This record gives sequence, structure tokens and C-alpha cells, in this order.
Amino acid sequence: MARKTSRKTGKTEKRPASRRTVLAIDIGGTHVKVMTDRERIKREFESGPTLSAVEMVRQVKALTRDWSFDVISIGYPGPVVHNRPLAEPHNLGRGWAGFDFHDAFGRPVKVVNDALMQAIGSYQGGRMLFLGLGTGLGSAMIVEGVYEPMELGHLPYRKDATFEDYVGAAGLERRGRKKWRKSVDDVIARLSAALEPDYIVLGGGNADKVDNPPPKVRFGDNANAFEGGFRIWKKASRKAIAHR
Repeated sequence: MARKTSRKTGKTEKRPASRRTVLAIDIGGTHVKVMTDRERIKREFESGPTLSAVEMVRQVKALTRDWSFDVISIGYPGPVVHNRPLAEPHNLGRGWAGFDFHDAFGRPVKVVNDALMQAIGSYQGGRMLFLGLGTGLGSAMIVEGVYEPMELGHLPYRKDATFEDYVGAAGLERRGRKKWRKSVDDVIARLSAALEPDYIVLGGGNADKVDNPPPKVRFGDNANAFEGGFRIWKKASRKAIAHR
């Protein structure tokens, strides 16, 4: 049961898990976006290389002060272990590794890799590989409903560079769209051969720059990150009910 303070009585009341409101936070290299599963209105503010975890929390609280929500999902641009960031992000400020979001927000929080959160919102069964073409290269797999965050973007690719160096935003700017597209096609082919997904979903801000993707590849929607954040708590609720 979730808890909420009644505006009429001022007392804390229990709310059934199926009715609790989820705030989803999608942390990107250029913007932090927020939405609840009740209002479905997106709000955002700029992020960037100086944004710390403490400052992110402060700005989210200010941006959502007129919203009511019970639990929070966070998509973090990096590996996550035990519901906390494992390492500092490549494209943001410092102070993220090990940060306790539950304590900072004062509400139950689930933290997952940002690519995984968007993958969960894009999933339609079977074996799915998600690739996020944004500031870097996000990646995740879902196999028969089992979530697996991945860090494929940092694997070696060519000339002492990584996959992310070639198909991330810096690679697009450095090499131009034509060469970037060829690299994206090559990376998709390599990862598809290695991981054998039933289908691949391309998300992220630069996915719309891909031309003529292979048959097994379809485009996702950045709004799926919010849907993934909502689904994380729905799945948790189903598990709780199943174990009663």
C-alpha cells in the first residue's frame, strides 16, 4: 500500500498500489524530463555537464511542486546497482555515484539505466534489443519479460574507439550524417548477429536521422521512457500481489 497525506484531514492515508501515482524522471545529457501517469503532462529543464544529483533533485522538486505523486522512477544515464548509480555519468556533473534518491525525495524510488527504462516502455514481447541513439549509445535487452541493462556503447569498435564514439552525438557531428548512418547500420548488424534479438528498437534523439533501417528494426518513441517508468511500478505491484 502506498501512503498519501489527505488535503482535507491532514492525515496520512493508505492508497492501494494499483491507484498510486508514479512520477517518471528521464535524465538525459541535455534535458531532464518529468511526467506522472495521472496528468501525462511533460515538463523539463536543461541538464548538461555541470548538473549534479543534488541540483537535479532540487529542480525536480521545484518543477513538480504542484503535482501529487506517491512513488518515483528514474532513468539514469549509466549503470545502476542496488537502486543507486554505480558510477559518475559521462555527460553530467559529479556527485551521482551512490546517491540515495529515496532519501533525497522522501518517497520510494526505483532507479534503472535510462536505456532500460525506455526499453521497458517499448517492449512488445519476445527478445528485444533496444539501442538509444542520443548523446551516447544506450542499450538494453528484454528477453521474455526479463530486463537486462547493458553498456554496449563502451565496447571497443574501431581504431581504439568505442561504438559510442562512432554512433553517439559526437560521432555524428565529427563525421557527418552519411558516414554516421553507415556506422549505425554496421553497429546494428554486429549487435544483431551477436545477440540474436527477435527485433530491435531504435530510440533516442538521433534515431530519426537513420534512413532505411533493416527489416527487424523499428523506431521507438522517446515518450516510451515515461511509459517504462510507469510499467516498472506496475510490474512491482503485480509481483507483490502474486506473493501474498
